[in-house]
Amino acid sequence: MTTPPIDGASLLDEVEAFHRRFNIFPQEAAYVAVTLWDAHAHLIDAFDGTARLAFLSPEPGSGKSRALEIVETLTPNAAITVNASANALFRLVEATEGTPTLLFDEIDTVFGPKAGGDEAVRGFLNSGYRRGGQSLRCVGDGSNQTAGWFSSFCAVAMAGLGSLPDTILTRSVIIRMRKRAPNEKVEPYRRRIHEKEGNALRDRLAKWADTVRNDVAEAWPEMPEGVSDRPADVWEPLLAVADAAGGDWPARARAACVELIKSAQDTDGASLGIRLLTDLRDKVFCGADRMPTAAIIECLLNIDDAPWGDLDDKPLNSRTLSRLLGQYVTAANKPIKSRGIRTASGTPKGYYAEDLADAWDRYCPPPPGKSATAATAATPQVSGGESVADSATDIRHTARETATRPLTIVS
Repeated sequence: MTTPPIDGASLLDEVEAFHRRFNIFPQEAAYVAVTLWDAHAHLIDAFDGTARLAFLSPEPGSGKSRALEIVETLTPNAAITVNASANALFRLVEATEGTPTLLFDEIDTVFGPKAGGDEAVRGFLNSGYRRGGQSLRCVGDGSNQTAGWFSSFCAVAMAGLGSLPDTILTRSVIIRMRKRAPNEKVEPYRRRIHEKEGNALRDRLAKWADTVRNDVAEAWPEMPEGVSDRPADVWEPLLAVADAAGGDWPARARAACVELIKSAQDTDGASLGIRLLTDLRDKVFCGADRMPTAAIIECLLNIDDAPWGDLDDKPLNSRTLSRLLGQYVTAANKPIKSRGIRTASGTPKGYYAEDLADAWDRYCPPPPGKSATAATAATPQVSGGESVADSATDIRHTARETATRPLTIVS
């Protein structure tokens, strides 16, 4: 008797429903992404890359650890840890039992502000994002040690407070968890009861994965418009799983992809440098062709909900501004640096829009409500005969009013 084919779409529906029983995610797209991630872990050998999954929140009690517990029941060779050395992680991946699904709880104890950061673990997580990622380690005891290569390629999900290093965030599907509201209810999770239910779904996912592995390995899923580079690398295996499952999963997966990428860009997950560049373009220069450093800092410190008033317990100063901008280069491929600016009251140091323009184009999202082309075309040119406000306070007020009165400075 022929075994009927497994309905991948219906199976993913069941996996999603299992998560919904115990997890309250912040948006519908998160259920789609996490379900696809569970399934992709069963097909890890068919992919050239793997998305990291990061459950992050600003406060404890937001359901992060519970989310990892549910993922643990649904993924193959799941290994959950709170703290582990890089050497132990490399050896875990090399174990003969099969490629593990690594679940790293309390990741803030590794990368949080009080942890100092573990560069060896970060190296493991970064290198294991791609197939073939390896690290060189010593093998043996005492004088009998030899060098050996250890693989780091495996599926990794993390949960923790705060954020993660940028190099890990850009390789991750980010779920910003939050405390449940009074009207949000979940079913109490009892491991001795519900683990068996999750494991039964896990075994069915494994059987379905065996039927689509070859197709998935050869797939080149179509990306949503505008998704490219690192985000495309992150989402490619998840979209391949959705396409293999069929039903409404391909459409839901692409909608979730766009939504979660945008959510990640709208949060502080973006690097401090990109936040600085964007604030300079949209809230400080606002069409001016140059501005004194003192005026720039004054404007930045008065932006609501910005990090500039508290960088390592100190407000932004000219030295930190120089260091952050010096990471980027001008169109002439020279580091962005302050230069002398001639004003009616002297020649203070400052920055020129022409030096920042190339970094704005390359790193910043389009201005709100405008395309990048429209924003460039709308940039007012310097007009002769007008002078920069002499005080930082005047410049700050001017910058706030640029919608009707752009700041202009004479050359």
